[in-house]
Amino acid sequence: MKHAAAWLVALVLSAPMTPSFAGETKMTNDQTAIHTAVTTMTNAFMGGDINTVMQSYEPGAAVMFEPQKPVSDADQLHQMFTMAAGMKPTFSYSGHEVFVANDIGLHLSPWTMTATAPDGTAVEQTGLSVAVFRKQPDGQWKMVLDNPHGQFLMQH
Repeated sequence: MKHAAAWLVALVLSAPMTPSFAGETKMTNDQTAIHTAVTTMTNAFMGGDINTVMQSYEPGAAVMFEPQKPVSDADQLHQMFTMAAGMKPTFSYSGHEVFVANDIGLHLSPWTMTATAPDGTAVEQTGLSVAVFRKQPDGQWKMVLDNPHGQFLMQH
């Protein structure tokens, strides 16, 4: 259960920090909007605002709380986000990349997370967040796929 709880917390994509883009000095409006969407979701998650977290996703979006195990059911996602937020996670990131093609965006970010498991055990996890966004008709960017374990295949 200790590892399952750590995997749940590890889902957050990025933190409220200035993104870095290799070889670029200026973000496009769409890159900025995706980074803002990630920042909003991260702040909501760390603050326990699960309703705002849920609004960061399209209906039917898939979140990989564990490698290769997507969850799309909204009630189950809400429950898992609530449980993970209860561990009071803190995140740090070593950079961000955002790529956009038409109405699809890709956000990449290496992360480190520390938290406290329900039994009081300190938890630390690292990974590579890979998230796919889609631009909505109202101009908002929402996640369609959220995989905080993008490094998984390289480790096996």
